[in-house]
Amino acid sequence: MLLGTVFLWALNVTVTKYVLNHGFQPLAYAAIRYFAATGLFWTFTYARERSFAIRLSDTKLVALAGALIFVNQICFVYGIKLTNASTMGLLLGTTPIFIGILSTLFGLELLGRRFWAGAVLSFAGVGLVASGNGGFSGRVGGLALVIGTPLTWAAYSVAIVPLMRRYSPFKISALVLAVGWIPLAAAGARQVLDQGYHFGWATWLGFAYAVVGPLFLWFTAIDRVGPSRAALFANLQPFFAVLFALLLLGEHLNRWEIVGGVGIGAGILLERTRRTPPEPPGD
Repeated sequence: MLLGTVFLWALNVTVTKYVLNHGFQPLAYAAIRYFAATGLFWTFTYARERSFAIRLSDTKLVALAGALIFVNQICFVYGIKLTNASTMGLLLGTTPIFIGILSTLFGLELLGRRFWAGAVLSFAGVGLVASGNGGFSGRVGGLALVIGTPLTWAAYSVAIVPLMRRYSPFKISALVLAVGWIPLAAAGARQVLDQGYHFGWATWLGFAYAVVGPLFLWFTAIDRVGPSRAALFANLQPFFAVLFALLLLGEHLNRWEIVGGVGIGAGILLERTRRTPPEPPGD
């Protein structure tokens, strides 16, 4: 499930870059995409659970998660607009660094040296891929927005952990998407009204994929393995993002990108082979 999520997200980076390069304005794309995704999630969740009720005490966490989703989408669409698909895909590999720090600060997980060694090794692989791809040569503002994307996603992933213990991932996603869409719609209203919609079929196909493809797996996966271990798998995304850029956007791979991809995979393998502490004896 985690690998499937990474695969879909990596393709989504390339698809989003294509869509933005072929007519969609960034905020119009984000606002319309999340409106469609919210509608799908609400329909699916109501058919499945027949209720969106949560505890009153949990509404603050939903509001926080929605605010983080809003900021995350601003960073994502403008970061990828100002840089390129490879840069976005590569720097999303920093997600486990941010999520590990936040999880530790808030006491959600106790991470050992093997985890951090795996994270560092994977992040070093990301650096090799980035240096080989020239991904850090873009505009400073664009790169700052790109870095803000994994940072806000890490904060969001940590924020929803208490909610994941009490509700289904589908109920959480339905509520959070709706809350996050409200400020996104307000911010993007002008672009939505000014946007022309006479796109080719490939642009609309890409938009449909961006609505459905990347939005269903992560919520369940993070609940099963914990936020830091789940996020470590996202280090595979730079490799797939560059691969899709090669196939769909005409970019090129070189030996440093290949070596970096091997380093990313080695870091994940190191984390997955860490020793599991023995369970205490039962009564």
